[in-house]
Amino acid sequence: MAIKSFLFSREPLWIENRQGIRRTLPEAVQSWTYEPGSLTRRLRSYYGNSIAVKILFHQWHMPFLSERRLLKLAENKYSLTREVLLHADGKPLIMARTIIPEKTIKVARSNLSHLGNRPLGEVIFSDPALERMEMDVTLIHQSTWTQAARNEAKLEQPVWGRRTVYAIRHRQMLVSEFFLPELLKII
Repeated sequence: MAIKSFLFSREPLWIENRQGIRRTLPEAVQSWTYEPGSLTRRLRSYYGNSIAVKILFHQWHMPFLSERRLLKLAENKYSLTREVLLHADGKPLIMARTIIPEKTIKVARSNLSHLGNRPLGEVIFSDPALERMEMDVTLIHQSTWTQAARNEAKLEQPVWGRRTVYAIRHRQMLVSEFFLPELLKII
């Protein structure tokens, strides 16, 4: 069976973002999880142009079960799966996994399937039709990451993350972002 992810050996467990969950998260995690704007823009305000994207995985693939359910995708439908590492001068800051269904790519003004090394946030947050629909949070332990992901991001501890459903012209995509230890030093 072909791999579904460079990042995960199995699907992460997500917790719905319900009232009261925010105060259970560490302060630095809250700051990034509930950032209303683009994480890339926030990173650039701190690191300037040293922010870079390393593509780890970019393929049309069947998303994980919870991703398909969240996006209401048919079981046999492939979506563009993009996993990246955002870093500054080699310091790993955020790992991200994006699921973009074909219908979303077709309605987006910019070509979401050919981002290359451009951060997704710079593209989608420039679209005035972007809507944030819902969000989940997670704490991922070592055994959920692949060895390659642990090596790439120098992971030695659990990592907090969020996944957000965004819509452009009523077509959804799922963006999951994982806050690496170096990032949490910035508040």
